[in-house]
Amino acid sequence: MEVCYQLPVLPLDRPVPKHVLSRRGAISFSSSSSLFGAPDPRQLSQRRGAISYDSSDQTALYIRMLGDVRVRSQVGFEPERRSSHPYLCIDFRTLHTRLGWGSTPASSGPERRVHRLLSFQRYLHSSRLLSGLPQQIPLHILDEDYTGQARCMLEKVGNWNFDIFLFDRLTNGNSLITLTSHLLNQYGLIELFQLDMVKLWRFLVMVQEDYHSGNPYHNAVHAADVTQAMYCYMQEPMLAKSLTSYDIILGLLAAATHDLDHPGVNQPFLIKTDHYLAKLYRNTSVLENHHWKSAVGLLRETGLFSHLPAEDSLNLERELGSLILATDISRQNDYLSRFRMHLDQDNLCLSNASHRHFILQMALKCADICNPCRPWELSKQWSEKVTAEFFHQGDIEKKHKLEVSPVCDRETNSVGNIQIGFMTYVAEPLFAEWGRFSDTRLSQTMLGHMGLNKASWGGLQREQTAASEEAEPGVAGTATEDAAVAARGNGDTAAGAGGTSSKEIPQGSRES
Repeated sequence: MEVCYQLPVLPLDRPVPKHVLSRRGAISFSSSSSLFGAPDPRQLSQRRGAISYDSSDQTALYIRMLGDVRVRSQVGFEPERRSSHPYLCIDFRTLHTRLGWGSTPASSGPERRVHRLLSFQRYLHSSRLLSGLPQQIPLHILDEDYTGQARCMLEKVGNWNFDIFLFDRLTNGNSLITLTSHLLNQYGLIELFQLDMVKLWRFLVMVQEDYHSGNPYHNAVHAADVTQAMYCYMQEPMLAKSLTSYDIILGLLAAATHDLDHPGVNQPFLIKTDHYLAKLYRNTSVLENHHWKSAVGLLRETGLFSHLPAEDSLNLERELGSLILATDISRQNDYLSRFRMHLDQDNLCLSNASHRHFILQMALKCADICNPCRPWELSKQWSEKVTAEFFHQGDIEKKHKLEVSPVCDRETNSVGNIQIGFMTYVAEPLFAEWGRFSDTRLSQTMLGHMGLNKASWGGLQREQTAASEEAEPGVAGTATEDAAVAARGNGDTAAGAGGTSSKEIPQGSRES
């Protein structure tokens, strides 16, 4: 018997409560505090999104203080040790106590010992507000036409042509919050897991807030897009009849948080700039580990699963990490080989919990790099966004006389050759195997779109080459050929990688 849950749906046009949106309220700061000192205006002007640079040090760039939650609880993760950079060693809990905001009687001390470590960008934002500067991104009130259209779109959330960019505009930039809450509600997971609506809403707001809108690609819209794709995969017949409610909530949460607090640069950049996260995770799945720990921190801060037995919540955190870590593109071949082996031996049994979890890992990997499989109008936008992020990193590396990462040099690469390389060496092998596992109309549609998109980029490349040769015979053609060879041999990921050989994928090159 099918059970239908009727749960309260938060209206799209309802403003988020101030105490939810303003997480800065839990820990206030003052720009005049001697603990921080006055920020250097030159450094502030050099920030972009998640990155803060010290222009006086060209050999060790420090990325902004990533506030990925070091919750000191009796169980779970040890706090991450930050480097000696002045911004990275600040203990915001000390600041909270010293300045006396939100102070409570000593008797309630244990309940208020731990506070979230705020990110560097959050500190700067609050400092601007406290200094009397206007907020740069005002909240606009949407009329009923917008919210009505957003609701209509949600009725077709399982459609592969779902336009996440339009949906984000219709929800006033709250696509991740609105989409994830809708899917949790649609599956009946809120009632089934007895989730507190206030805690859930606060968690989703915090997740969306911790994606950096300054990133052209790795932002909350990308997370919403991956979540929608994950939903499409979980609706496939083989998964829909096998996945448990626990699998579903785990898959949706992993998709929503898989790139949480992404700094807008890749792992090799963190390694060669001696970032503390690279040292902490020993140069292995640095970003993925950070995304996972950030997600766990938000779960604990909001207490979303605090009503569950401790062992159950810890297992959920560990399995959430297993899914997020699977998105590391440097481990692509390991997962792909295992997937092929299962398919060749025809021994996948979805009644087995470990096999279901593995399929969730593969589904999340597909969702993370599914941009080439979307219709051209959507795929092209994603391609341009991820390439803009690559090129921005390359500009930074050139400015600070660092070795430019593959596909990050705008002078030797183009959107087209990056995408063709990525589709050839990363996306096509993965989606071909997914098509073997789930031979459905959706799989055929995705492979069809990818073939058409690859041909479209090839056509654009030929047009650009012809135009360049007419303007500068003999030179432009060679440059384009060199870029294509570089994309095939050395690529990072576009929507992850500009093209990597199927035999070797450089560590840390990823789209997610």
